[in-house]
Formats: sequence, structure tokens, C-alpha cells
Amino acid sequence: RRLNVRVNIELLSISSPVHKKDLAVRLTDDTDPFFLYNLVISEEDFQSLKSQQGLLVDFSAFPQKFIDLLQQCIQEQNKDTPRFLLQLVSSASVLDHTPVSLNVVETNPFKHLTHLSLKFLPGNDAEIKKFLASCLKCLKEDKMMLEEKLRKTEDDLTRQLSYTQQSLSEKSRELDKLKNEWTSYTTALTNKHTQELTNEKERALQAQAQYQQQHEQQKKELENLHQKSIQQLQNKLSELEVINKDLTERRYKGDSTVRELKAKLSGIEDECQRAKQEVLSLRRENATLDAECHEKEKLVNQLQTRVAVLEQEIKDKDQLVIRTKEVLDATQEQKAILEESTEKKQSHIEKLETTIKSLSAELLKANEIIKKLQGDLKTLMSKLKLKNTVTIQQEKLLAEKEERLQKEQRALQETGQSLQMKEQEVCKLQEQLETTIQKLEESKQLLKTNENVITWLNKQLNEIQMAKKLETPASTHGGVRTGVSPQGMPDRPSFPSSGIHHPISPLYAFQNFLEPPHNKSINPHCPIQFNTQLSKMNRCADVQTVTAATSHPANKENGDNLGLESKYFKKKDDSIPLRGLSQNTLNSEYLKPYLTKAQPSPKAAVTPASAYFPG
Repeated sequence: RRLNVRVNIELLSISSPVHKKDLAVRLTDDTDPFFLYNLVISEEDFQSLKSQQGLLVDFSAFPQKFIDLLQQCIQEQNKDTPRFLLQLVSSASVLDHTPVSLNVVETNPFKHLTHLSLKFLPGNDAEIKKFLASCLKCLKEDKMMLEEKLRKTEDDLTRQLSYTQQSLSEKSRELDKLKNEWTSYTTALTNKHTQELTNEKERALQAQAQYQQQHEQQKKELENLHQKSIQQLQNKLSELEVINKDLTERRYKGDSTVRELKAKLSGIEDECQRAKQEVLSLRRENATLDAECHEKEKLVNQLQTRVAVLEQEIKDKDQLVIRTKEVLDATQEQKAILEESTEKKQSHIEKLETTIKSLSAELLKANEIIKKLQGDLKTLMSKLKLKNTVTIQQEKLLAEKEERLQKEQRALQETGQSLQMKEQEVCKLQEQLETTIQKLEESKQLLKTNENVITWLNKQLNEIQMAKKLETPASTHGGVRTGVSPQGMPDRPSFPSSGIHHPISPLYAFQNFLEPPHNKSINPHCPIQFNTQLSKMNRCADVQTVTAATSHPANKENGDNLGLESKYFKKKDDSIPLRGLSQNTLNSEYLKPYLTKAQPSPKAAVTPASAYFPG
């Protein structure tokens, strides 16, 4: 069976995951909407198809070659024995939805050569519905386009009909007038010719009567002259015939002139109508120009007020405002000149209308006047265009001024905001300065108190060292060895059992010699508390020594505070610690009088675990 099949070829480019190009081929039948076969060939599928069928074309050139083969099939389809055929072969019925092969075959007397064979899949219900929907959409769009074209053509035809009917009615009236004129003119000419003919006939008859009388009276005398008279009469007849011919020629010429005059009349009347239409259009344009002039006057007044306000607000831009005023004055002068010229031209147009009405016969002169008017109108239009350009430039200048004003106002607002922010920052900085000054003063007081304590302690140490130079310094107590250095200072003991090999400050020896014996017998292994770098075991021993020191009867009077309030022992972040002094040194009796007398400021906290003297 033979069918006319529509083949759609599309190149699809996909770039979402990977940039790919696919060739989509679709077979459809315009008569059968359910006839749909699809084929999508990717570059990889094309490589396999190329190797299977021995193609010599790349994927980029394959669509054009396939289109060329289809065009050759279209060219050969009307022939009895076509050279190229397009075969659609299906192994089963159409309802089975089996793949179909499309073959491009070249016929020879020897063999049928298949240039290309492609397998198409029949469309499922969803694809058919989608295809039918697209077809319906296209048909609806075509229908809408055709309906719009029909409506437009109907409107154009109705307009043309109305215009042609009007022109026909006018022409028929003109024809009737011309026929009436022609009939009157022909009747007048025929009457004139008949009168001339009757007059000539009467004259001829009179001449004949005279000649007959003379012939009767002078028969004898005129026998010889008879032939001459006959000849004269024949000459007169020839002359009369010539005159008749001249009259007929004149008649024909009159007819031709009448026709020419009718044609001229029709052309002149058309020109008259055109001139009237142009005059009407000119009047309308003049009215619109007057309205535009009034509107522009209002705009000019508004602009003048704005310019006055701007002059008061911005004194720096006086020169620009003066220029704009000069331009405005020039435009007003041009406007006055244009109004005068328009008034003059209106009067001139009225005169022309009167002349057109009065001089209907002299239409040739009216054409020249209309041409002059057209030139004047062109000059007017050019002047109006110049005026419009001037006003547009003024509006642009005013817009630029307004934009500059807005920019300056914005800059002022921004500067005000920045000033407020800077003032706030200055207030914050002042507050920070005040707090830092207070902290500096407190730190100075702390330094003074610390220096006083250090000087007093140094004096006490020097006195004790001088008193103990003669005594035997060597003594062992609880696994701790102490001694006096060659310079007279007691050696710092070490604690090998606790893993601490660094020497302890000389205050340990100082406290060891000064404490009573019953205090040493409580915890002989670790009598003092070291810096915060000791291990957890030594910290436990420190707690025991602190409890032992508080049980001493000499400390019961002052209690745990040692002459200081509890707030001075609270740890603070901004305190300056006193390193090198342990808890037992602070609990000793030799430091009590000084600590009770010289109390530090509330913000200088002495912590028992991290108290030290710098240096």
C-alpha cells in the first residue's frame, strides 16, 4: 500500500547532566492521526549504526544527508518507475506495537539497494495523546490566524466597498452633469449648423431664382456665358463641400476638446477634493498645534516656578539657571513668532479658501498656490520640530538638575548618618577611656601596696639571715633537706618523692625555722603549700597543713582571715597575683601585724594558691 507520510527531523541538545546531541525522527500521517512512529538516535547509537550499515558520514552531517535522500524520494514519487523509494516494513500487524523498519531503497534493473534502514518504535498512548494535543494546538493557532486574517480582509473589503460606492455615486453624478452639458452643447451646435444650412439654401434658392429670371430675360445674351456660370456654380459647390468638410472637422475637434475638457474637469475636481482634504487636515493640525502650545505654555510656567525655587535653594547653580532663562526667553520669542506666523497663515488659508470657491475655473493656478502652501507648511513643521527639540533639551536639563539635587540631598543625609555614627563611637571611646583610667589608678595603688610588702619582707629576711648565720643550718625533717648557701641564704629544699626537683623559695626555710615544734609534728611530710604547678598529691598535703596552721593558738584571735576581710581573698580576673608566697607564710605570726595594718584596696585580691612576689 502507498501512503503519503510526513517525516519530522529534529536535533535535540541536552546539557543538564552532560552535553549531548540527539537526532529525533518522527513519522506521521496527516490522514491518520493515530499513525505515529518515533526514533531517537544518540551519538553512540549512530556509531553502532555506522559500523552495521557501513556509513561514511559523521553524526553532524548525517541529518542533512538523510534529508537529501528524502528529497530525492519526493522528487521521484510521481514517476511510474521511481528510482528512490521509501519503504516502511512491519513484521506483524500495526496493533501489536512492534518496531518498524524504514528503508531508503534505490531501484536498479539489476538490484534494489538499501542506502539506509532505520528502526522506528510505534508511539504509545501517552505519546499519541501528546502528538494529538500538539496537532490540535497548531490547528487552533492556524484557525485563530485565519480568523484574524478573514476579519481583517472583511474589514478592508467593506471599507473599500463603501469607498468605491461613494466614488461611484460621485462619478455617476458627474457623468449625468457631463451628459446634460454634452446634450445641450450638441443641440446648440446642431441648431447653429441647421440655421447656417437653411440660410445657405435660401441664398442658393434666391440666386437660382435670380439666375432663372436673368436666363429668361437674357437667354440670348447668356447662352455663351451659360457654361461659365455652370462652372462658377460648380466651383461654389466645391467650396461649399469644403466648408461642410471644415465644419464637420470642427465638430469632431469640438467633440475631442469636450472630452479633453471633461477629463481635465474630472482631474481638477479630484485635485480640488484633495486640496480640501489637505486644508481640513491642516486645520486639524493647527488646532492640535494650538493645544500643544497651550500645554507647553503651562509646562513653561511650571518650569519657571521650579527654576525660581531652585535659584533660592542652590546659589551655586545661578549660571545654569540664567542660561535656561535665556533659552526660555528665546523659546517664548520663537513661540510668539510662530503664533504670529500661524495667525497670518490662517488668514492666508481663509483667503485661499475664498479664492478656491471663487476660482473654480482657474484650478491650474490653485495647484501652484497649494504647492506654495505645502512648502510653507514644511517650513512650519521644521520650525515646530526645532521648538520641540528645544523644549526636550530644557526638560533634560531640568531633569539633570533635579537628579543632582537628589544626589546632594542623599549625600547630606549620608554625611549626617556618618556624623551620628562617629559621635556614638566617640561616646563609646570616652567611656572606654574612663574605665581604663580607673583600672590604671587601681593598678597603681596595687603596685604601691605590693612594693611596700616586698620592702618589708626583704628587711625581715635580711634580719633573720644575719641572726641565723652562726647557727648550724644543717637539719633534716620528714625527708626534706635544708641548708644555708655560701652567701648566707638558706638553700631551697627539693622534694624527690613527689617528682618535684626544682628548688623551693627561701621563704620555706624561713618559715621552717620560725614555726613552733608542735606545728611541725602534725604533718611532717609536707609542711608548706607550693605554687599552682604542684601535683594533686601535694595539693592534698597543702590542705592538711592549712588545717594544722589554723589550729595554732596564736591564729585563733584573728581567725582564718589573718586580719583581712574575706573579700580580699576572692579571686578576680583583673587582680595582680603575688607569686612566691605560700599559704603558710601568710599564716605565720611575723606577717600578721603588717597584714592587719596595711590592707590593700578592694579590687586587689590575694589568692592563696597563686600568690607570689615579682622578682
